[in-house]
Amino acid sequence: VGDHWAGVLWGCAFEDLLTRTIEPGDRNIVDDYIRRRGWNESGSTKIYLRALRSSVMSLYEVSEVEPGSGFLVRDLIQGDEPLRVSERSASQTLKQWDRIGARVVQVGGKHLLSGGVLSFTMEAAEALVADLRRSKGKRSPRTALNLDADDLAALPALISTAWLFDVVPKTMGPASIPTLHNSDGEEVVFHRVRFPFARGVTQALVGERLDTIPALQRETTHFWNWLGEEPNGIAKSTGRMAWGVTMADGTPVLGNVELKGRALILAVTSAERAKRGTALMTDALAGLVGSPLTTIETVEQAMAARAEGLTMSEPAPAIAPEVATPLIHAMLDRQYRATLDEPIGILGDITPRAAVQTAAGRHRVAGWLKHLENRSSSQLDANDPMATYDFTWMWRELGIENLRK
Repeated sequence: VGDHWAGVLWGCAFEDLLTRTIEPGDRNIVDDYIRRRGWNESGSTKIYLRALRSSVMSLYEVSEVEPGSGFLVRDLIQGDEPLRVSERSASQTLKQWDRIGARVVQVGGKHLLSGGVLSFTMEAAEALVADLRRSKGKRSPRTALNLDADDLAALPALISTAWLFDVVPKTMGPASIPTLHNSDGEEVVFHRVRFPFARGVTQALVGERLDTIPALQRETTHFWNWLGEEPNGIAKSTGRMAWGVTMADGTPVLGNVELKGRALILAVTSAERAKRGTALMTDALAGLVGSPLTTIETVEQAMAARAEGLTMSEPAPAIAPEVATPLIHAMLDRQYRATLDEPIGILGDITPRAAVQTAAGRHRVAGWLKHLENRSSSQLDANDPMATYDFTWMWRELGIENLRK
């Protein structure tokens, strides 16, 4: 797991040791240390050590993060109301609805995190809580677990082990990326087809010809969307990981056409679409363009390029945040508003609006929204339009604002 997480795990184990009593005489290492060496420690340090001695490790959900100040934590195992934690360092990296395994100690009227903090994925955290509930015969997520002293003493080992079971397999080798398919059921492989202009041909001339193609919709002076057929009903789930782009009315976008310099660039997401698009452009632009050159990029290569800050071709021109942010937020508004009326697998293949009609469904929808918010806020750039998107309206639209805690 690397030196950093090995150190964190060691810290969790050491903090657990500080809470234990040892026979004979129920001796405790903190009590013993303060009795023998307490004269060498400040009053605040001794208060912290005593608070740590009586602390319990648990699994917490983070919310209302104020970078540089603190955040709220809600105990996912023992319940209770959220606590405001004062924490400068962790508040710079934690995001809305993150899950952490940690100890919360009260010192001087403030709640603080101890040194050992394990970051959980939402899936691993949910699995841990579900397993703990099953072991206690508690099926409903709204039923208190009522853990006894032995249960609480076992939590540090349980939480650390659950974290390891989630993390270790990921460190054993490269992550396996699921196969993505577009709206036509074709495997996603990015194709970029470049058509050079013939001698004497201008962008204006090519643009006029493109405007005669019914399947193309002009967006700007140099950019067109290649559209598929309008949907005639609710799309059925194929059981595959799907990826695609649609217009506001649900019409699928098969690809994009852009005029750059003295060339036309066709960008699509599959080999099949590249073949169809190449034939479409060749026929429509006969005499205006030369032989096409195709560049192919897999999903893995695209992800690696994004991580390195690269692109398949020249870097795109920077767009000012004040321009990009409202455009992307408006697009997300349309996308998520449509999603509220679409079947969602995690909700039992019913729509969010239908799911909130029952108490159990409302809690499932709340979990789904938290998942969306957490993924959106986990961008590397805190000013990324995805990271700054406000999901509050979805909670209000579905009437479950009271569960956003």
